[in-house]
Amino acid sequence: MSTESGHSAPTAHNEKTVTNRTMDAAVAVLFMALAAVVMSDSWRVGASWASDGPQAGYFPFYVGLIMFIASTVTLVTALVSRHPDLGNFVDRSQLVSVMQVLIPTTVYVGLIFLVGIYLASAVFIAFFMWWLGKYPVAKIIPVAVGVPLALFVMFEIWFLVPLPKGPLETALGY
Repeated sequence: MSTESGHSAPTAHNEKTVTNRTMDAAVAVLFMALAAVVMSDSWRVGASWASDGPQAGYFPFYVGLIMFIASTVTLVTALVSRHPDLGNFVDRSQLVSVMQVLIPTTVYVGLIFLVGIYLASAVFIAFFMWWLGKYPVAKIIPVAVGVPLALFVMFEIWFLVPLPKGPLETALGY
């Protein structure tokens, strides 16, 4: 589709969302924050050399420091480059696809804290099978119930590894 000026009209596929430069800077800042947390906690537990060798936080502190320096270089490069990469980081259609997975997954993680991992997993599996997979309910229910049940047996009974429980598991005595 062309406009009177001869340029193509933007479509959902080629609409601008965010530039590569912006994403480089944003990810660099996030990694700098993560590195600062690693360094801070490593310093708290001891990040120097003791008489018997390195303290518990020695190596994590320096890994965090390297991460922080590398992220700072990336941030400075993104901000002061003479030829910044202003290309589109992601098309709208690609962003929609990512959000279709990211948002429900974020809700799933939140549900784990409210109802436990097994019920949250059943809801998560059922939702994705229904919404994106378009499966019939007769296929959704056995999978959505069977997978968390199999994981429960494997982790809680066989391996004796407790996973986050919610009110349902607590009411059932687990």
